[in-house]
Amino acid sequence: MEISEILMKFKNDEISIKDAQLQLRLNNYESVSDIAKVDIHRMKRVGIPEAIIADCKTCDEVASIARVHLENERHVIITRVHEENYASLRSLAEETKSKIRWEKRARMIIIGENTTNSGGKIGVISAGTADIPVAEEAKVIGQEMGCSVSVIYDVGVAGIHRLFPELTKLVKAGVDAIVVVAGREGTLPTIVSGLVDVPVIGVPVSTGYGAGGNGKAALLSMLQSCSVLTVVNIDAGFIAGAFAARIANLAAKNRTKEEGIQD
Repeated sequence: MEISEILMKFKNDEISIKDAQLQLRLNNYESVSDIAKVDIHRMKRVGIPEAIIADCKTCDEVASIARVHLENERHVIITRVHEENYASLRSLAEETKSKIRWEKRARMIIIGENTTNSGGKIGVISAGTADIPVAEEAKVIGQEMGCSVSVIYDVGVAGIHRLFPELTKLVKAGVDAIVVVAGREGTLPTIVSGLVDVPVIGVPVSTGYGAGGNGKAALLSMLQSCSVLTVVNIDAGFIAGAFAARIANLAAKNRTKEEGIQD
């Protein structure tokens, strides 16, 4: 339905203002040539920002889609970027007088500023150093959704004694959810979820090799977890970080309500 039709229905008292707002949100996207339909209200609609995945797109296509986001929201996230993406996106940032941040380990570029502070807190844990890029992707999207993020890296089960003092710090920090990133046999998320009282999201990573390599053994191990655990797809750091941030943001909102009631 066109925006003009929605407004006309509201004017004629055929729909309420609440229904009009809902329909406008559901219909709000912008086309970029014949390659994309940019969802410019995703953050407002579901609380998770839209992101552009650079894989399988040309640099010009990525920049064109990013421009629409900047024009509408003054902020854009691009994932799975390559070296060649940076030059065109830096030019776009200069043209629009926007700040640009290149998170190399996370393979992400953020243009514009996000000053949101939701009060949510999440933790991100990596089993090995090789798993850090996926963990960083989870960390960055968590921050972009307004959460404070505490990280613990290289505490896998091959040296499990490294985990416990670091995990204690996360618990004391009062995190609302924890993302655990692991390759190889993928055991760490099961252990963590059996020790903490907050939701744990497991992310299998494609760092393993041999039989069950490329994250397959880690994925199956997490799916067979005997402790309560949510599992996302292989290397899906963005999804895990966004899911953890959504949990944390809801928890923070409830804390604010409770404090208001007590006051």
